[in-house]
Amino acid sequence: MNIVSLKKLLTLLLLVTAFFAVGKSYAAGLMQPSNANYQSLDIQEHHVDVTIADGYAVTQVEQIFYNPNAQDLEAIYSFPVPAKAAVSEFTYWIDEVPIVGEVLAKQKARDIYQSEKAAGREAGLTEQNSYKTFDIKVFPVRAGQNVKIRLSYIQAAHVDSGIGRYVYPLEEGGTDEERLAFWTHNSKFTEKFSFNLRFRSSYPVEQFRLPKHPQAVISQISDKEWQVSLTNDAAIVAEGQSQTQVTSHTVFNLDQDVLLYWRHSVNKPASVDLLSYKKDSQSKGTFMLTITPGDDLEPVYNGGDYVFVLDFSGSMQGKYASLVEGVKKGVEKLSPRDRFRIIIFKDDAIELTRGYAQATAENVQTYLNKLETQQPDGSTNLYEGLYKAMKGVESDRSSSIILVTDGVANVGKTHKKAFLTLLEKHDVRLFTFVMGNNANRPLLQGMTKVSNGFSANISNSDDIAGKLLEATAKMTHKAMHDVKINISGIKVRNLTPENIGSLYRGQQLIVLGHYWGHGQAKVEVSGKIAGQKKVYTTEIEFTDEATPYPEIERLWAYAKIADLQEKMDYFGHDKDTEQAITDIAIQAGLVTNYTSMLVVRDEVFEQYGIQKNNAERVKLEKLAQQQRLNAAVQSHRADRAQPMYSSPAANHSGGGSINIWVLLFLPLVCLFRLNNRAGELYK
Repeated sequence: MNIVSLKKLLTLLLLVTAFFAVGKSYAAGLMQPSNANYQSLDIQEHHVDVTIADGYAVTQVEQIFYNPNAQDLEAIYSFPVPAKAAVSEFTYWIDEVPIVGEVLAKQKARDIYQSEKAAGREAGLTEQNSYKTFDIKVFPVRAGQNVKIRLSYIQAAHVDSGIGRYVYPLEEGGTDEERLAFWTHNSKFTEKFSFNLRFRSSYPVEQFRLPKHPQAVISQISDKEWQVSLTNDAAIVAEGQSQTQVTSHTVFNLDQDVLLYWRHSVNKPASVDLLSYKKDSQSKGTFMLTITPGDDLEPVYNGGDYVFVLDFSGSMQGKYASLVEGVKKGVEKLSPRDRFRIIIFKDDAIELTRGYAQATAENVQTYLNKLETQQPDGSTNLYEGLYKAMKGVESDRSSSIILVTDGVANVGKTHKKAFLTLLEKHDVRLFTFVMGNNANRPLLQGMTKVSNGFSANISNSDDIAGKLLEATAKMTHKAMHDVKINISGIKVRNLTPENIGSLYRGQQLIVLGHYWGHGQAKVEVSGKIAGQKKVYTTEIEFTDEATPYPEIERLWAYAKIADLQEKMDYFGHDKDTEQAITDIAIQAGLVTNYTSMLVVRDEVFEQYGIQKNNAERVKLEKLAQQQRLNAAVQSHRADRAQPMYSSPAANHSGGGSINIWVLLFLPLVCLFRLNNRAGELYK
C-alpha cells in the first residue's frame, strides 16, 4: 500500500465523517404534557450514573420534573434509543415510593395503563417507538408538584482498534418533522445536572477523552480504574496541575451527546474473554464471549471505482455545504486512472455524473460545479439512490459505495427486505455512515452486513479525525468473510448472532449463548481471507457456578431478539416469531416493539396477577453491581494458557504514515468547524 493510495483514501473518507458536525441538533430527554395547550414541565434534576466494566455498560438516568401548570396532567418523556441498548428498568415514584416496572405484551400494558388513567390512579408506561425513541407516559403529574422517574439500560462496550467509545445520547436526529416541535422546548435548565461514570478494565487504559465536554473531571484511580464527573453544580476545569472552580448551577443544555473515548495501552494482547452467569450447578448458564482478534489482516488497496450516494433531503439543511466541500476535497485527490460517480437522493435520485467519469481535472471540476448547484429539500428516497448506484457497478472492477445519510427511507420502497434483496444481487461493499440518534440504524446496519461492508454510527460529539482512522484501517486492509464460530466439549446452544458475516481490522466479535454443565471447551473461529480459509482455535474453561454477572442474561435476550427481528425483516412478519420475541422479552424484562414496561401500584399488580419478576431481577443486578465495584478488578481472559492469536490486537499507534496524513488533514478538519482537539486521542 503506497502513500499516495493511503492519502487518497483518507481524503475520500473525510467527507463522510466531517459534514454532519455543523448541523442543528435538538434536545432529548425532556418531559412534555400530552396536551400541547399546557406549559412544558421544568427539569429540576437530571442525574446520569454509568458503570463500564467487564465488557458492558450499565446506564442509569434519574430525573425530577416540575409541573408549573394549575392542572394535573399526563406527561410524556422521550429518550433516543441508544445503539444496541436494552432497557432494563423503568421506575416511577408513587407517593415517594419507587415502583419498578414490569414487562407485558404491548397491548395488554397499554390497556391497563389506560384503565388506571381513566380511574384517576397513578400509572406509568414505557414503549419503544421503533428504532427512534423510548416514550414514557406518566399520569398524573400533580399541579405544582414534582414527578420522579428512573430509566436504566445495558449495552455491550465495544472496543475498535484499541479505542473504546460510549455515548449518552441527548441529540434528536431532526428527521421526523412532525415530532420536531416536541424537541425544541426547554432544553436548558439551571438546576442540578450530573454525569458520573466509573470505568474498570482488566486491560490497562492510557487515556480518557470527552471531546465536547472539556469541563469534565477525569480521575485515574489506577491503570485499570478511572472516574469521570461532569456537573453544573460544581464544574471543575483542570488547568495543568491546578483546578478552577466554576460558578455553581451553570446553565446546561440537554442538546449535545455526552461522548467518551478510552484508549487501551498499545501492547494490549489479542484475547478471548469469557463472562458467564449460572446461579447453581443444575441451572442453564449464559455466557458472553468477547474475541479481540490479532492484527494479522494484511493491508491492501482496493481502489478503482468510487460511488458517492449522498442524502440531499430536507433534513440536510445546514449540512449540505460542508458535504459538498468534503466531496470536492475527496474527488480532487483521485488519480486520473480512477473513476467516480455522484448520486444524490431526495424525492427521487439524480445521478450527476451520468455514469462513471474518469477523475481528470476537467471532469472533477465539471461535476463538482453541478453538485454545488443542488439544494436539499423534500423526502428521502433512499432505495432509488442505492438502485442507481448498484445499476452501474461493473463486476470486473473493485467498487466501493459510500452512503451518507442522517434520515430514514420515507418515499419509494421503504421495507428492509427490498434493500437487502437489492444488495444481495451485487458483489459490492457498502460503507454506511449513520448520522444522528434518529437515523434508521436497523435498516442501514443490516444493509452493510448483507454487502459484507461496515457501518459507523456518528455523533456530532465524535472526534472526526479518529473516526476517519477507524474507517481507513478497515478499507485499507483485507477482511475476514463468512465468519463462523464453533464451541465443542460442552453442551452449547442458542448462539447469537446466528450470522456473523465479516470482521474488519480492529473489530471485536461478541458472541452470547447458553451452556449446560462445565469444563474445558474448544473454541474455533473460522472464515475466509482473500478466498483462503483461516482457522483460529483455543481452549477455555466454563465454570459450574458463576453468580457475579446476571446482566448478561438480558444481553443474550437482546441479541436473540435482534436475530429474530432480522429474520422477520427478511422473510416477512409472522405471528410465531413475534410471539417468540414477546416471550423472550417478558422473561428477560426488556422493552421491544412488542412489549412495554408498566408501572402501577402494588395492589394493581396483584389485581391483574402480574408477578414482580423484573423488580426481583433489578434487585439482583444492582446487588451484583455493587459487589463487583467493591471487589478488585477481575481478569476475564480465558485463552491465556493457549492464546488464540499470536499477534497483538490492532491499534492506531503503528502506521506512522497514517498519522502523518491525519496531521496534514487537520487544517481541513478545522474548515468543518470541528473541535480543535479532534484526533488528540488517536495520534
